[in-house]
Amino acid sequence: MTEGRNYRLVHGGGDEAEIPHVLIVGGGYLGMYTAKRLEKTLGPGEARITVVDPNSYMTYQPFLPEIAAGSISPRHVVVPLRRVFNRARVLTGRVIRVDHAARSAHFEPAVGEPREISYDYIVMATGAVSRTLPIPGLAEWGIGIKTVEEAVFLRNHVLEQLNIADSTDDPEIRRKALNFVFVGGGFAGAEAIAELEDLARDATRIYPSISADDLRFYLIEAADKILPEVGADVGEKALNQLKRRGIDIRLSTFLESAVDQHIKLSDGTEFDAGTLVWTAGVKPSPVVQAGDLPLGPKGHLDTSEYLTLNGVENAFAGGDNAQVPDGAGGFYPPNAQNAVRQAPVLADNVIAALRGTEMRPYRHSNLGAVAGLGLHKGAAQLFGRIKLTGRLAWYAHRSYHLYAVPTFNRKARVLADWIVGFFLRRDYAALPEMEEPRQAFESAAKPQVENGRLLRRVS
Repeated sequence: MTEGRNYRLVHGGGDEAEIPHVLIVGGGYLGMYTAKRLEKTLGPGEARITVVDPNSYMTYQPFLPEIAAGSISPRHVVVPLRRVFNRARVLTGRVIRVDHAARSAHFEPAVGEPREISYDYIVMATGAVSRTLPIPGLAEWGIGIKTVEEAVFLRNHVLEQLNIADSTDDPEIRRKALNFVFVGGGFAGAEAIAELEDLARDATRIYPSISADDLRFYLIEAADKILPEVGADVGEKALNQLKRRGIDIRLSTFLESAVDQHIKLSDGTEFDAGTLVWTAGVKPSPVVQAGDLPLGPKGHLDTSEYLTLNGVENAFAGGDNAQVPDGAGGFYPPNAQNAVRQAPVLADNVIAALRGTEMRPYRHSNLGAVAGLGLHKGAAQLFGRIKLTGRLAWYAHRSYHLYAVPTFNRKARVLADWIVGFFLRRDYAALPEMEEPRQAFESAAKPQVENGRLLRRVS
């Protein structure tokens, strides 16, 4: 089944006109805001807009560590795509291959038969996925923090490890449960370990047999520094800040194995750990390589300064899956800051292509970087000269991301979460059963057997 590229719209006077189809692959920040600007600027007869994403919502990823810490409700950092758009159509499913020569994308819906979607213009905004390595045991025991589901799981998992440690008399089980390993010292890793260490440390007050000194948090980083995004000086201060909290930071160190949750590091250290979080980099979504779109040397889409794909027509890209030149011989980092600012430029250039007008290049001066490292703690480098750590950096972090999170509805809900958190203590309830919600029902539904005889269920 094929969805036609130039579908027909009947105008009031009875004339028929072919309407160009703009396909946006990815409903993240870039895809959502590009589609929103297109439908706001273009008239109903100028283009048909379709957004494809595996989820029916956009996730504001910078808040994932705060979700893991319980500072923000998971529902408050996701924006339902169908609620945002007025005319754009949202398809829940995956584009698994793009044949741009034929102007066709192979679409697999969440339920139902795959089909081909034809288009006139395509915007690739698929984002990135965790970049893993063939380390023994990593695939079986590791978890990332790229999605809301992963953040919620980590919160429940860390609190459940405290429950396990508090409920056992076996010292080996207890030690394993209280060992937490995070691999990767960039933004994702530093923020995740800081927020979850903060959560676990606060939670020990309700566990009679566990003190904060019993917790062992390890941050493993292959480079010789953490948080390179905030600069060397601020990164060093953040590292010392984390060390003072008791976090064991191993620089220039690699994870060699995690088989059966037994951690082996390149410096010779070995121990068991019930938690392994992998944040050591990302790579473009696999769909960018599953087709005929031009790629750069690192597997990103080869994108011009106009956010068009080099060597082909009517194809655009930005965000984490794109390699965008910065005009100085390098490329813009594929981070949230650039995705936020690329969306209006990308949308305007799609409109320029539709109308045959001049496109404008993407240019953006780095505003700096902010990181939250737990309650009232952070690291920030602003405008290349303002360097902050501690409470001031934390305020800068929250202020910027409250401004950047989409829609007034979500801003208000996030702010309400923070206000409630200011007056009330953290909630330490763990709900690990959410990972397998049918387990209790399946257990109850199984026939009860006693001495080899099937017992009749009593209704």
